[in-house]
Amino acid sequence: MTEQKVRWGILATGGIAATFTADLVDLPDAEVVAVASRSPEPAKAFAERFGIPRAYGDWESLARDEEVDVVYVATPHTAHRAAAGLMLEAGRNVLCEKPFTLNAREAGELVALARDNGRFLMEAMWMYCHPMVRRLKALVDDGAIGEVRSVQADFGLAGPFAASHRLRDPALGGGALLDLGVYPVSFTQLLLGEPSDVVARATLSEERVDLQTGALLSWDSGALASVHCSIVGGTATSASVTGSEGRIDIPYGFFFPDRFVLHRDGRDAEEFTADPADGPRNSLKHEASEVMRALRAGESESPLVPLDRTLAVMRTLDAIRDRVGVRYPGEVR
Repeated sequence: MTEQKVRWGILATGGIAATFTADLVDLPDAEVVAVASRSPEPAKAFAERFGIPRAYGDWESLARDEEVDVVYVATPHTAHRAAAGLMLEAGRNVLCEKPFTLNAREAGELVALARDNGRFLMEAMWMYCHPMVRRLKALVDDGAIGEVRSVQADFGLAGPFAASHRLRDPALGGGALLDLGVYPVSFTQLLLGEPSDVVARATLSEERVDLQTGALLSWDSGALASVHCSIVGGTATSASVTGSEGRIDIPYGFFFPDRFVLHRDGRDAEEFTADPADGPRNSLKHEASEVMRALRAGESESPLVPLDRTLAVMRTLDAIRDRVGVRYPGEVR
């Protein structure tokens, strides 16, 4: 694969699939050639909406489509292991929505499948591909705030969500942690790596999913991180990274920021703002572009979203759920 368009297949037809596809069709080097759902009607409607030539009423037909270079898996996360696994086994490359899987065991199975079959696999952690997050990461890596000592990050939605909503459905992996908490955990581990210890508390619903969860993560270096997620209260979605020589504050939307502020000891605060040329701050095009860059380069995974970091995040999410007592029906760990 060199300079030709990358041909995409879309698996599932929900809201995030539509958002991703809308951004994808605006990229000149991308072509959406197929979509699949569990039944023909939603696939056909999605195909008509976005001008996609082929619509399949089953997953297997998409997996067998030799004219698809990479499949974007946007099913509920309880189906990620089965859907992404089917595509990898059929020889398709895969971009899989977050949370990558229900737990670390399933994530490890997908990574092993990709590596055994020589296929590209990436978690759709668009935050890692966002230009402003990459800029922040570069500043931290270059020592702009010295050694990282602490991180705080939160993500909460006000709700309320009815018991029938997917966010409260145990059969769909409901709760705040996997849908929202994956962001502050992933942000923290982008900067500090996998924690050595996890302490967590949660408020659980009658269905035994977490309505809100707080966790304190610690590292052998002495660094600490406080992360919080909620589906019962809208939070600032802010983040702060404190080092031995300064601090970086993201006042809002830390996973897709349009600005952040660098505070360094003895200097005036310095504000960094997004480049308008990068497009809307909530665009998913950056992760799509990274997938296509990696495929053209013959890479089996992205250096921006490495599989080992995805596995480490899943282990942390498992540890938090262990501490707060959330298990899903039929889950094998």
